Amino acid sequence: MTRTLDTMAYALRRFLGLCYRNQNLLFVVSALVTMSAFAFVSGYWFFYRAAYVLGGLVIICLIWARVHAGALEVAVERANDRLQVGQEAEARVRLRSRSKFTKVWLEAEDETDMPGTPARTVLTLSSNGSRNWKVNVRCARRGIYRAGPVRITTGDPFGLFRLTRTYGERRQLLVLPRPEELPYFWSPVAQLPGEGSVRRRTHYVTPNASGVRDYYPGDSYNRIHWRSTARLGRLMVKTFEMDPTSNVWVLLDLDGSVQAGVGDESTEEYGVRIATSLAYHFVQSNRILGLMALGQEAVVLDPTRGSQQYGRILEALAMAEATGVKPLSLVLEEEGRRFGRHTTLIIVTPSADDGWLASLETTVQQGTRAAVVSLEAASFGGAEQRRSLRPEALSSLGVPAYIVRCGSDISLMLGPAGMAAHAAPERQKAMAR
Repeated sequence: MTRTLDTMAYALRRFLGLCYRNQNLLFVVSALVTMSAFAFVSGYWFFYRAAYVLGGLVIICLIWARVHAGALEVAVERANDRLQVGQEAEARVRLRSRSKFTKVWLEAEDETDMPGTPARTVLTLSSNGSRNWKVNVRCARRGIYRAGPVRITTGDPFGLFRLTRTYGERRQLLVLPRPEELPYFWSPVAQLPGEGSVRRRTHYVTPNASGVRDYYPGDSYNRIHWRSTARLGRLMVKTFEMDPTSNVWVLLDLDGSVQAGVGDESTEEYGVRIATSLAYHFVQSNRILGLMALGQEAVVLDPTRGSQQYGRILEALAMAEATGVKPLSLVLEEEGRRFGRHTTLIIVTPSADDGWLASLETTVQQGTRAAVVSLEAASFGGAEQRRSLRPEALSSLGVPAYIVRCGSDISLMLGPAGMAAHAAPERQKAMAR
């Protein structure tokens, strides 16, 4: 008896909750209660019939909604979970009805927290019929997002009841930043030893063949040195040394206290886009590249080359947030041991404080060559008292500086158009040498 009363009380609470959330159902139930009260008090036949009609309407609409929500199969397939900004996240949804009744007004929505309007559509399924729905959501911003499940909502013609079912699993989508071409970018060359060749063996095929060795199963045929093979009477393959290139470090300043702007028009997003473009630029040149981004989580990827390193850099930049608490001066002091005479350091920062220049000077005196990409915080809506980094402050250090403003074209500003006036002659001299 007690369990029955609890069940009835729970059902009544759910019904009252539906009435509170649905104005149409609240109106019909109020009218039903009113007609029932009038019929009980007056005994007039009109009020009895009105109460019967309203009560029957509620029961029929409830049965209608439950029949349409049941006997439904939904299969969800997603193409991939790693995308780049500008691409579309694609999902294929197949709905199949196992009911003998036609299902009308099925509202389908692919739940996601990606920026933009969620994908929605309205479908009708015939008896034992099926429909396909293709969902394309444009990836407008980097980051980690949730995709799914697919939510199917149905109801009755009078809008008294709305029942929702979810299908499929929740998936995680990683949206990587998109690089831009940097055809005009120039950075100073590090001081290489001797004739410029770094004497270190590598399994990559480079222009620097250093010797031969015996062939081992799995060696590529295009590495066979045929003259040595003919002379020695056994297969010999060429060995190679590392290309005469320096290590490149990209240091992205994620100190939260120096950032400005919001959303896509912020120094954080511009800094990530610039770091991504620099990584793409150097990977395309087969350079040895490392990344340092000390935000809420410290990301330090030691220099190496290849597409795998580029993929790791993109993943780190996709999740980067400018919530760090370490100023750039402290980062240069603590991490300066990683830079040396064979290193080119590229700093991307919105900081206009001259305090970190002393740390940069110490790094340059150790033999590191450096370049600075300065984000003009004032153009991103920063406080009026914020000033831009003075190019002449870097001139005495021999460090070229690029100035990037909000709304400017990164591919152009990381070139002569964005290079500070003091650095242009330095670049011309370097290119002439």
